[in-house]
Amino acid sequence: MTTENTTAQPRSARLRALSQSLHDSLEHAVAAYAPFDSRESYGHFLQMQYLFQSQLKALYQDPALVAIFPDLPGRCRADAALADLADLGVPVPAELAGAPSNLSQAQALTWIRVSEGSKLGAAILIKRANALGLDKDFGARHLAEPEGGRMPAWKAFNQVFDALPFTAAEEAEADQAVIDAFSRLQVLLRHTYAGQPETV
Repeated sequence: MTTENTTAQPRSARLRALSQSLHDSLEHAVAAYAPFDSRESYGHFLQMQYLFQSQLKALYQDPALVAIFPDLPGRCRADAALADLADLGVPVPAELAGAPSNLSQAQALTWIRVSEGSKLGAAILIKRANALGLDKDFGARHLAEPEGGRMPAWKAFNQVFDALPFTAAEEAEADQAVIDAFSRLQVLLRHTYAGQPETV
Protein backbone atom coordinates (compact mmCIF):
# COMPACT_ATOMS: atom_id res chain seq x y z
CA MET A 1 0.00 0.00 0.00
CA THR A 2 2.14 2.80 -1.27
CA THR A 3 0.04 5.37 -3.07
CA GLU A 4 -2.57 7.66 -1.62
CA ASN A 5 -6.24 7.04 -2.22
CA THR A 6 -7.17 9.58 -4.89
CA THR A 7 -10.71 8.42 -5.59
CA ALA A 8 -13.33 11.17 -5.82
CA GLN A 9 -15.25 9.91 -2.78
CA PRO A 10 -14.28 8.10 0.40
CA ARG A 11 -13.58 4.42 -0.14
CA SER A 12 -16.36 3.45 2.28
CA ALA A 13 -18.89 5.51 0.31
CA ARG A 14 -17.82 3.93 -2.96
CA LEU A 15 -18.12 0.43 -1.54
CA ARG A 16 -21.50 1.21 -0.02
CA ALA A 17 -22.83 2.41 -3.38
CA LEU A 18 -21.30 -0.55 -5.18
CA SER A 19 -22.91 -3.06 -2.84
CA GLN A 20 -26.25 -1.35 -2.20
CA SER A 21 -28.27 -3.61 -4.48
CA LEU A 22 -26.62 -6.72 -3.02
CA HIS A 23 -27.27 -5.45 0.49
CA ASP A 24 -30.93 -4.84 -0.30
CA SER A 25 -31.25 -8.23 -1.98
CA LEU A 26 -29.81 -9.92 1.10
CA GLU A 27 -32.21 -8.07 3.39
CA HIS A 28 -35.16 -9.19 1.29
CA ALA A 29 -33.88 -12.77 1.22
CA VAL A 30 -33.50 -12.83 4.99
CA ALA A 31 -36.96 -11.37 5.48
CA ALA A 32 -38.42 -14.04 3.19
CA TYR A 33 -37.39 -16.73 5.69
CA ALA A 34 -38.94 -14.81 8.62
CA PRO A 35 -36.10 -15.56 11.07
CA PHE A 36 -37.84 -13.84 13.94
CA ASP A 37 -41.19 -15.59 13.65
CA SER A 38 -39.96 -18.46 15.82
CA ARG A 39 -36.89 -19.69 17.63
CA GLU A 40 -36.64 -22.54 15.16
CA SER A 41 -36.39 -20.15 12.21
CA TYR A 42 -34.04 -17.92 14.16
CA GLY A 43 -31.79 -20.93 14.67
CA HIS A 44 -31.20 -21.19 10.92
CA PHE A 45 -30.41 -17.48 10.76
CA LEU A 46 -28.03 -17.91 13.68
CA GLN A 47 -26.23 -20.72 11.88
CA MET A 48 -25.70 -18.43 8.90
CA GLN A 49 -24.32 -15.73 11.16
CA TYR A 50 -22.00 -18.18 12.87
CA LEU A 51 -20.65 -19.53 9.60
CA PHE A 52 -19.88 -16.05 8.29
CA GLN A 53 -18.31 -14.85 11.53
CA SER A 54 -16.27 -17.99 12.08
CA GLN A 55 -14.85 -17.71 8.57
CA LEU A 56 -13.63 -14.21 9.40
CA LYS A 57 -12.28 -14.97 12.87
CA ALA A 58 -8.69 -15.44 11.68
CA LEU A 59 -8.84 -12.05 9.94
CA TYR A 60 -9.91 -10.32 13.14
CA GLN A 61 -6.86 -11.82 14.83
CA ASP A 62 -4.36 -11.23 12.03
CA PRO A 63 -1.37 -9.34 13.51
CA ALA A 64 -0.94 -7.13 10.44
CA LEU A 65 -4.58 -6.05 10.58
CA VAL A 66 -4.56 -5.64 14.35
CA ALA A 67 -1.60 -3.28 13.90
CA ILE A 68 -3.94 -1.05 11.90
CA PHE A 69 -7.03 -1.61 14.09
CA PRO A 70 -5.87 -2.40 17.65
CA ASP A 71 -9.45 -3.13 18.79
CA LEU A 72 -10.06 -5.62 15.97
CA PRO A 73 -9.99 -8.85 18.05
CA GLY A 74 -12.64 -7.45 20.38
CA ARG A 75 -14.88 -6.64 17.44
CA CYS A 76 -15.14 -10.28 16.35
CA ARG A 77 -18.50 -11.96 16.99
CA ALA A 78 -17.66 -15.57 16.16
CA ASP A 79 -17.47 -16.65 19.79
CA ALA A 80 -20.68 -14.78 20.62
CA ALA A 81 -22.51 -16.55 17.79
CA LEU A 82 -21.13 -19.88 18.97
CA ALA A 83 -22.42 -19.17 22.49
CA ASP A 84 -25.81 -18.25 21.04
CA LEU A 85 -25.99 -21.63 19.30
CA ALA A 86 -25.20 -23.35 22.59
CA ASP A 87 -27.83 -21.29 24.43
CA LEU A 88 -30.53 -22.50 22.05
CA GLY A 89 -29.25 -26.03 21.56
CA VAL A 90 -28.83 -25.39 17.84
CA PRO A 91 -26.22 -27.60 16.15
CA VAL A 92 -22.98 -25.96 15.13
CA PRO A 93 -23.08 -26.12 11.32
CA ALA A 94 -20.28 -27.80 9.42
CA GLU A 95 -18.00 -25.58 7.39
CA LEU A 96 -19.23 -24.87 3.89
CA ALA A 97 -16.74 -24.89 1.02
CA GLY A 98 -15.98 -21.52 -0.49
CA ALA A 99 -14.87 -19.57 2.57
CA PRO A 100 -12.57 -16.63 1.82
CA SER A 101 -8.89 -17.55 1.74
CA ASN A 102 -5.55 -16.09 0.70
CA LEU A 103 -6.95 -12.60 0.90
CA SER A 104 -4.85 -9.51 0.35
CA GLN A 105 -4.95 -6.85 3.06
CA ALA A 106 -7.37 -4.75 1.02
CA GLN A 107 -9.66 -7.74 0.51
CA ALA A 108 -9.49 -8.83 4.15
CA LEU A 109 -10.37 -5.38 5.47
CA THR A 110 -13.28 -5.12 3.07
CA TRP A 111 -14.71 -8.45 4.24
CA ILE A 112 -14.33 -7.24 7.82
CA ARG A 113 -16.05 -3.98 6.91
CA VAL A 114 -19.08 -5.89 5.63
CA SER A 115 -19.24 -7.70 8.96
CA GLU A 116 -18.85 -4.48 10.91
CA GLY A 117 -21.56 -2.78 8.89
CA SER A 118 -24.05 -5.48 9.80
CA LYS A 119 -23.82 -4.37 13.42
CA LEU A 120 -25.89 -1.30 12.53
CA GLY A 121 -28.78 -3.40 11.29
CA ALA A 122 -28.43 -5.59 14.35
CA ALA A 123 -29.88 -2.72 16.40
CA ILE A 124 -33.25 -3.58 14.87
CA LEU A 125 -32.70 -7.33 14.82
CA ILE A 126 -31.99 -7.61 18.53
CA LYS A 127 -35.33 -5.98 19.26
CA ARG A 128 -36.97 -8.66 17.13
CA ALA A 129 -34.96 -11.26 19.03
CA ASN A 130 -36.15 -9.78 22.34
CA ALA A 131 -39.69 -10.75 21.34
CA LEU A 132 -38.47 -14.37 21.22
CA GLY A 133 -37.11 -14.11 24.76
CA LEU A 134 -33.52 -13.63 23.57
CA ASP A 135 -31.09 -10.88 24.54
CA LYS A 136 -27.43 -9.91 24.80
CA ASP A 137 -26.90 -12.48 27.53
CA PHE A 138 -28.81 -15.38 25.98
CA GLY A 139 -29.28 -16.37 22.38
CA ALA A 140 -28.65 -12.97 20.80
CA ARG A 141 -25.16 -12.14 22.04
CA HIS A 142 -23.86 -11.62 18.51
CA LEU A 143 -26.49 -8.92 17.94
CA ALA A 144 -25.55 -6.97 21.08
CA GLU A 145 -24.47 -3.35 20.90
CA PRO A 146 -20.67 -2.94 20.82
CA GLU A 147 -19.00 -1.20 23.72
CA GLY A 148 -19.16 2.52 23.07
CA GLY A 149 -22.15 2.27 20.75
CA ARG A 150 -22.85 1.01 17.25
CA MET A 151 -22.43 4.23 15.28
CA PRO A 152 -19.25 5.43 17.03
CA ALA A 153 -17.62 2.05 16.44
CA TRP A 154 -18.68 2.07 12.79
CA LYS A 155 -17.46 5.63 12.19
CA ALA A 156 -14.15 4.88 13.91
CA PHE A 157 -13.60 1.85 11.67
CA ASN A 158 -14.41 3.76 8.49
CA GLN A 159 -12.23 6.70 9.46
CA VAL A 160 -9.18 4.45 9.57
CA PHE A 161 -10.30 2.34 6.60
CA ASP A 162 -10.78 5.38 4.36
CA ALA A 163 -7.40 6.83 5.30
CA LEU A 164 -5.42 3.73 4.32
CA PRO A 165 -3.33 4.27 1.18
CA PHE A 166 -4.45 1.75 -1.44
CA THR A 167 -2.98 1.35 -4.88
CA ALA A 168 -5.33 1.29 -7.85
CA ALA A 169 -5.05 -2.50 -7.86
CA GLU A 170 -5.99 -2.64 -4.18
CA GLU A 171 -9.00 -0.41 -4.77
CA ALA A 172 -10.14 -2.88 -7.42
CA GLU A 173 -9.56 -5.75 -4.96
CA ALA A 174 -11.74 -3.98 -2.41
CA ASP A 175 -14.49 -3.48 -4.99
CA GLN A 176 -14.53 -7.18 -5.81
CA ALA A 177 -14.27 -8.18 -2.15
CA VAL A 178 -17.42 -6.33 -1.13
CA ILE A 179 -19.32 -8.12 -3.89
CA ASP A 180 -17.83 -11.45 -2.84
CA ALA A 181 -18.72 -10.90 0.82
CA PHE A 182 -22.38 -10.16 0.18
CA SER A 183 -22.57 -13.02 -2.30
CA ARG A 184 -21.13 -15.34 0.33
CA LEU A 185 -23.81 -14.29 2.81
CA GLN A 186 -26.47 -15.20 0.26
CA VAL A 187 -24.87 -18.63 -0.17
CA LEU A 188 -24.77 -19.20 3.58
CA LEU A 189 -28.37 -18.07 3.98
CA ARG A 190 -29.62 -20.53 1.36
CA HIS A 191 -27.47 -23.26 2.88
CA THR A 192 -28.71 -22.89 6.45
CA TYR A 193 -32.34 -22.54 5.38
CA ALA A 194 -32.14 -25.43 2.89
CA GLY A 195 -35.46 -27.23 2.90
CA GLN A 196 -37.21 -24.42 4.77
CA PRO A 197 -40.03 -22.64 2.91
CA GLU A 198 -39.93 -18.92 2.29
CA THR A 199 -42.85 -17.12 3.90
CA VAL A 200 -43.17 -14.23 1.44
